[in-house]
Amino acid sequence: MLGGMQDWDLRVTHLIDYAEREHGTREIVTRWADGSIERTNWAGVASEARRMAQALVAMGLKPADRVATFAMNHHRHLAAWYGAIGAGGVIHTVNVRLFDEDLIYIMNHAEDRVLLYDTQFQPVVDRLKPHLKTVEHYIVFDSAQYEEWLGAQDGDFEWVSGDERDPCMLCYTSGTTGNPKGVLYQHRSTMLHAMAEVAPTIFNLSMTAALLPIVPMFHAASWGLPFAGAMAGVKFVFSTTNEASVLHKLMLDEGVTHSAGVPTVWLAMFQHLDAEKAAGRRYDLGKLQLVTIGGTAAPRMMIERLMTQGVRVAHAWG
Repeated sequence: MLGGMQDWDLRVTHLIDYAEREHGTREIVTRWADGSIERTNWAGVASEARRMAQALVAMGLKPADRVATFAMNHHRHLAAWYGAIGAGGVIHTVNVRLFDEDLIYIMNHAEDRVLLYDTQFQPVVDRLKPHLKTVEHYIVFDSAQYEEWLGAQDGDFEWVSGDERDPCMLCYTSGTTGNPKGVLYQHRSTMLHAMAEVAPTIFNLSMTAALLPIVPMFHAASWGLPFAGAMAGVKFVFSTTNEASVLHKLMLDEGVTHSAGVPTVWLAMFQHLDAEKAAGRRYDLGKLQLVTIGGTAAPRMMIERLMTQGVRVAHAWG
C-alpha cells in the first residue's frame, strides 16, 4: 500500500521553476572582470536556462550526456547549470586551476560533448582542444556567439523528465592518489542537500538573503549554493574575480548578508580591511551576517575577528 500524499519526484528543475514563479523579480548581480555590472533576476535566469536547454537538444544532446563548463561565478554559468540539467544532461564543472594534463584526462574521461567557457580561458582551451576527443561544440559565455546561440531559441521548452535518481552533475576531485576521480550527483541527493542547506542552523538562507558565493562554481558544486539559493529565492551577487577590494565593494554596494569561501579569502579580506582603516576609508563588512568557511580548518583568530564584527561563522570543515 502507498500513502496518499502528493507523489513528486525530487528533480532539480523544480528549483528553478519555483524560483521563477515565487521570486522571479529577485535580483541576480554579476560583476565581470572588466568592472562592469550586469543585472538580471530569477525569471531571467530561468528563461536563459530554457533557451539553453533548447539549444543543447538542437545540438543533439541526449539524456545523461555531459556538458562541461570552464568558468568563474556569474549568472550565465548559473543558467548553464539549470539549462544542461533541464535538457536531461549532466553539468560537469571543470576546475580551471588544474594542470593541462589533468584537464585533458578529466574531460576525456567524462566524455564531455559540449564545453562552455569564459573568454579569459581561451588560451587554455586552445591548448587543450587538440587533445579533447569527445567535445563537439565550444561556446564562449561572454561573447556574441553565446547570445546568438541562445537568441535562435524561443524558450518554449518543457524540461526533460525522468527518475529522481538520474545523474545531474559531475565533479572531479584532484585531492586523491592517481588520476582525478569523478563524483556523480543525482537529482534526489542534490534536492535533499539543498533542503538541508537552507536551514537556519546551516546556511540560514531565505528570500531576504543577499548571497555572495566566493567558493567557485567549479569547486564541489559551489557547496550546493546555486541549488539552495534557488530554493530560498536569494539575491545572488557573483564576481568573476576574487580580489578582496572587489569583494568588499560588492558587499557594501549590494548589501551582502551571506558569504562563503575558504580561509585564504578571509585572510586577504582582513589585510584589505586593515589597509582601508589605515587610509581612513570604510573598513566594516556592511550588512554581512553569516560567513561559511570550509575547504580547510579556519584559524581561531579568523573566527574570532569575524564574530567581533557581528558576523556569525559556520565552520564547514572537520
